[in-house]
Amino acid sequence: MTTPWGEPALTRYPEDPRDRLRAWDASDEYLLRHLAEERVPLDGTVVIVGDRWGALVTALAAHGPVQITDSCLAQEATRANLTRAGAEPGAVRLLTTQDPPPERIDVLLVRVPKSLALLEDQLLRLAPAVHPGTVVVGTGMVKEIHTSTLRLFERILGPTRTSLAEKKARLIFCTPDPALERPGNPWPYVYTLPDDVGPAAGSTVVNHAGVFCADRLDIGTRFFLRHLPDGRGRRVVDLGCGNGVVGTAVALADPDTEVLFVDESFQAVASAEATYEANGAPGHAEFRVGDGLAGVPSGSVDLVLNNPPFHSHQATTDATARRMFTGARRALRPGGELWVVGNRHLGYHVTLRKLFGNSRLVASDPKFVVLKALKR
Repeated sequence: MTTPWGEPALTRYPEDPRDRLRAWDASDEYLLRHLAEERVPLDGTVVIVGDRWGALVTALAAHGPVQITDSCLAQEATRANLTRAGAEPGAVRLLTTQDPPPERIDVLLVRVPKSLALLEDQLLRLAPAVHPGTVVVGTGMVKEIHTSTLRLFERILGPTRTSLAEKKARLIFCTPDPALERPGNPWPYVYTLPDDVGPAAGSTVVNHAGVFCADRLDIGTRFFLRHLPDGRGRRVVDLGCGNGVVGTAVALADPDTEVLFVDESFQAVASAEATYEANGAPGHAEFRVGDGLAGVPSGSVDLVLNNPPFHSHQATTDATARRMFTGARRALRPGGELWVVGNRHLGYHVTLRKLFGNSRLVASDPKFVVLKALKR
């Protein structure tokens, strides 16, 4: 990536030579160019929110920025890119969306996330640290910035305007208003499951902002909950756990079940832990933010439950699902099972047959399928 501060070599995480998606886009370049051309002072506390693969942080490493991200994969990519760029150890402070933010922010740079809820939550959490002199600049591709995006900045921080578009990217300029009366933070959001979802019926769900379908039960998970296998005291993984409702349902059905909740999102794992605790599930649970089943010993689990995502930010891809299935096969003991729910058109049965040598249809409706693969 070419920037006013050099040309760092950037990769996504985990690195995959077959992945043609870049670790930056035109919105990152536009923001960095603006900072240089306008000579924005970067000698105070610079906070970068939502930097997807560390492109912004790596370019500005000499100014000691603070990165705030919801993704452990983005955090790992940032570490790798900083090392590759020769940044001094500790030059950048890496925080998660669950960590307390800095007490004072002099420059706030926001890579607009896909989730409007996550943007709302983060702006509300950061607003107390913003002062009248804070420079606030957001960035994103044109298709990512909507009227609702601008209204959030306006409602939480102050008067907001946008730049002209360049290479299908746009900047957001916001002037902090200390007299603005900010709304309360509605996150996390709590609701009760309906009566038609099996053992989890009537359970409490806790969603932090940014978690998939944070304000309601998505129809894929609803279908999965109706067809879950019996945990029967086994070691179960809720892989890509989101709010943890699937793993919690299994734990509620059998107090002897051990459940490992795993997600790459800090917001998701916090939601899963809150959901589990809200329902007083009697089993043993572990909550881990990580890259799928990396770090889980081979042959150590009996059952993996998975509702894989098929988007990476704005890109549609099956790479995440394939990595999840491959990790599940390694972590399962012989005779262990991977259960997957997905949209019919995604063709997961083909991928499962290639990896496991088998795939069985457990349940289906016009939109979704539940598939089972056995490790032999």
